[in-house]
Amino acid sequence: MAEFLQKAISTVNLAIADDREKKYESAFNQYKLALEYFVCALKYDKNEKSKETIRIKVVEYMDRAETLKKILTEKKDPPKKKVAAHSGKNTKKSPKTSKSNKDDKNGESESEDDPEKAKMEKAMESAILTEKPNVKWDDVAGLTNAKEALKEAVILPIKFPHLFQGKRKPWSGILLYGPPGTGKSFLAKAVATEANSTFLTVSSSDLVSKWLGESEKLVKQLFETARENKPSIIFIDEIDSLCSARSDNESESARRIKTEFLVQMNGVGNSMEGILVLAATNIPWNLDSAIRRRFQKRIYIPLPDEAARAKMFEIHLGSTPHSLQKRDFKYLAKKTDGYSGSDLSILVRDALMQPVRKVQTATHFKKVTGPDPTDETITRNDLWTPCSSGEKGAKEKSWMDIESNDLFVPKVSKEDFLKSLASVRPSVSEDDIQMHIKFTKDFGEDG
Repeated sequence: MAEFLQKAISTVNLAIADDREKKYESAFNQYKLALEYFVCALKYDKNEKSKETIRIKVVEYMDRAETLKKILTEKKDPPKKKVAAHSGKNTKKSPKTSKSNKDDKNGESESEDDPEKAKMEKAMESAILTEKPNVKWDDVAGLTNAKEALKEAVILPIKFPHLFQGKRKPWSGILLYGPPGTGKSFLAKAVATEANSTFLTVSSSDLVSKWLGESEKLVKQLFETARENKPSIIFIDEIDSLCSARSDNESESARRIKTEFLVQMNGVGNSMEGILVLAATNIPWNLDSAIRRRFQKRIYIPLPDEAARAKMFEIHLGSTPHSLQKRDFKYLAKKTDGYSGSDLSILVRDALMQPVRKVQTATHFKKVTGPDPTDETITRNDLWTPCSSGEKGAKEKSWMDIESNDLFVPKVSKEDFLKSLASVRPSVSEDDIQMHIKFTKDFGEDG
């Protein structure tokens, strides 16, 4: 088995080398031979885990071999080119206004001649955020240092470019890290809203491809798109899924993606002027050390403190009718130590459902005065609201007996929050927090 596997690996390495040099016929034959060796290795291998790894690679190489077969077939029998009729009408130019007409024509013909490049460009165009998320800096509770660092890297260079001359350069890489649900992606939304620049947002699914060599081309095209539309921001969520620490067990594809990131972020001839790479991760210690170094600012996004939690309760309640006062928000903030921003959001959502549950489970209702559900300018005194059986004016009925426009929904109260607090627990463990604190001491800075 070991002999067949060794032959398979050696042969597939030759195939990959020929593939890179565009020697497609030789590569195709080498892939075919390698697949035969892999099949023999599978036949004699008794280790299920090892067999599963081989099967994954077989599928990958088989797909590439099929692609090469199509390429070779098309070369032998190329399709006839269609001659487009000249309409005499002007066509709309692409938004790349920084280049001359001559460059535009060259770019258009290059894309026409290279359908693969055109496909890459189209894939990256979908990453550009066209609608702003409408999240302001004030919507982000706490995290003062993180917000100031982002303003320094994003807002100031665009508004006051003369501040950054000579050796004074804005940050080109910022890493936001911390436990899940602390607001890293929410901060990125605020950046997208506040910054007057192109915002490209990508995840691992946008950059990872099963085709050999395509992933690193996508990474390269991402940065090329950012350079063509600068000032621009590239936001990569969960960057650890793309740039984890290198090991002997990782695939060749994963290694090439990291290499391309390193080249693009700090390579010779690749200017990062006017480009910010903003990334987020929950497990910063899993990042490759070379990738980590490319992020000059590494900002810890911790769990919200008491003041931030109190503000979050107000923000999440919004305009929903409630009876809570400032002291109630402070009390709830004290009771939720260890909760992340996401946990608090879930807690508020659950508390908002408590009045609905009162309506659903009530056996008695009474008449009250309040605004009409369809027109708040009209006050009515014949609305029904849930109550206990012993209250004055209580009538035995269920919500099914009440007309939709005759129901008065109870306001959200402090008791509703306390009831939800008994069932909604924090999602971040103490061990997780300690790991982030240790990473901050070694490599980061407090947010």
